[in-house]
Amino acid sequence: MTDTTPAGTKGTDTLTRLEQEGEIAADYLEGLLDIADLDGDIDMDVEADRAAVSIISDSTSRDLQKLVGRDGEVLEALQELTRLAVHRETGDRSRLMLDIAGFRARKREQLTEIGAKAAEEAKGTGQPVKLDPMTPFERKVVHDAVAAAGLSSESEGEEPQRRVVVLPA
Repeated sequence: MTDTTPAGTKGTDTLTRLEQEGEIAADYLEGLLDIADLDGDIDMDVEADRAAVSIISDSTSRDLQKLVGRDGEVLEALQELTRLAVHRETGDRSRLMLDIAGFRARKREQLTEIGAKAAEEAKGTGQPVKLDPMTPFERKVVHDAVAAAGLSSESEGEEPQRRVVVLPA
């Protein structure tokens, strides 16, 4: 059977599906904020072929820090719960990314810098550079930063000790 969908509508279908994921996630998270009696605004976007949902607050984000937890542990758990809520509604696995109080955005900046420094070290020494264990999100950001610096990297080890190794040219 051949696909008769016009090429231009495939991107639109994907965008529509990701926007739907964002809407479902936003509804789920609004309910969570109400139950927890926390103030926050929900911002939805589509970034790199995945839905991105952020909880932001005008007031001190100290309340929202409870939803981030130590080193983002609570944020990771909430992201998984939100993905499950989307899966329950759509029947499709979600790759949705959740950010709370700008935690992931700040973390992304730090990790990009770590990846760039590791790439420079690998270029300078000609030796592989092993980084500390990281979460899948953290490893993805570092892999992207290393690729942007013109080098390659790979992950090694088993969770939770999986780490990025930056390879020299």
